[in-house]
Amino acid sequence: MAIIRRLNCFDTHRIKKMIAYLGNNEKFSQDIMTEAFTLFHSVLPLKCKFLPETYILLENEEILGLITVVSTPGNPYKINITRLIFRQNLYDTGKQLVEFVIAKYGAKGAQSFRVNVDQSHDDLLNLFINGCGFRQCSYENLWKLDNYIPETATKAKFRCCQNSDAEQIAHLYNNELKNLYKFSLERKKSEYTEPFFAGMTNFYKNRYVLEETVKHKIIAYLSVTTSDNFNFIIDMSLNDAYNISYDEVLNFAISQIKLRKSKYYAFLKHRQYTANADILEKYLHERKLDCIQTQCILVKDFYKQIKQPERNLQFFSFGEISSMN
Repeated sequence: MAIIRRLNCFDTHRIKKMIAYLGNNEKFSQDIMTEAFTLFHSVLPLKCKFLPETYILLENEEILGLITVVSTPGNPYKINITRLIFRQNLYDTGKQLVEFVIAKYGAKGAQSFRVNVDQSHDDLLNLFINGCGFRQCSYENLWKLDNYIPETATKAKFRCCQNSDAEQIAHLYNNELKNLYKFSLERKKSEYTEPFFAGMTNFYKNRYVLEETVKHKIIAYLSVTTSDNFNFIIDMSLNDAYNISYDEVLNFAISQIKLRKSKYYAFLKHRQYTANADILEKYLHERKLDCIQTQCILVKDFYKQIKQPERNLQFFSFGEISSMN
């Protein structure tokens, strides 16, 4: 009989066997072993969770599948599925794991679930969309900044981001979104506030802002994230009214990476759900850069039914939960 339960330290020998089956992956091995020894985190209420949580599906004491979820920093009611592994062709195992975490975290008050799936994985896309009720929202691309040569020098004077900047940054990001995607992809002020347990996450992020000189209005936000101190992902939000040079932003980001590492790989996240996505893509092509990955953003939202005292009608408010932050 198959059961699904939380990964724990007594599963280490089974996990080692799975890791050996997957091949050499030191980073995966370290992360999964760490998660196996953080059982205290499982007893926390959803609003207090900050670490990844992994669940396994066992049959006859053998692990057939594994799923990892993590709350969005600053918004614990938005759940990200970051890892899904199952034996070859056992798609029903994957479906069971996804449905399990949706039911478990939905009962705790989760508002939405998100997963990014490589567009080439047709079977996996089918599992989430047709099997688990996710909907395809948009795309995110990674462009490798290999031999990147800017045409202009760095002039923009970025400074380190502070928690007091969070409201302006959230406003900047949300204004970038195309209206079609705002409901699913909007962010809150709290999602740009440095979490209390930031040092315990499995990635490292540096954040910067650029201010307009007169009114000190934030007109650009930049983050540089790494999980292995070798591959760095650059993400940016810009106010298009100020015609900020992509060259200057990327120049600054790469200069900050070089302060940490002499050898590295840098990538730019290109979000196709923003108003200026086509302009940025044109710029990247002009610099002769390569898009190395395209991921589909899949979202599943929970709906809360509101009781109406009069008239026999049912009214639904999409994703509004009064207990959120």
